Amino acid sequence: MAAKFEYAQAEEVRDAFARHGVRYLFIGKSGAILLGYPDTTQDADLFLEKSDRNGRAAVGALRELGFALSEEQAAEIAHGKDFVQLKNGPFDLDLVFAPDGIETFEQAWRRHVEVEGFPVCHLDDIIASKEATNRVKDRESLPRLRAFRDYRERQQEQRPS
Repeated sequence: MAAKFEYAQAEEVRDAFARHGVRYLFIGKSGAILLGYPDTTQDADLFLEKSDRNGRAAVGALRELGFALSEEQAAEIAHGKDFVQLKNGPFDLDLVFAPDGIETFEQAWRRHVEVEGFPVCHLDDIIASKEATNRVKDRESLPRLRAFRDYRERQQEQRPS
């Protein structure tokens, strides 16, 4: 069984991606956890902007982090293949260039939330992506994610202006 993805690893991703100028968002359960969702995950899911420059920057950042990318993987990332799963580094990472349920990176970027320097997809986008993916594990997590979103919205409404 894979080790769970830890906050310190998210910091490593954030810092290496910043040094290389990678445009990305945490998405999936790892994104929800950074927003305060009480759960754990085995990997991080990153939504990357699809451009040659961004893909090449991501390859450099991933190699700096210790991912042993094959030439084929590096080319897939550089060219923005829709989904690249990495299990050949210090932790498991899923790179998504075209997540289900989200039209474009720019739309998601306009709605994103910054949490302690982490660029995170808005919870509505995380939920929309899980709904569109329609995998069993995603369908099972959706009621809890929606309840978490509703809780956060009530908390924000109760804050004094």
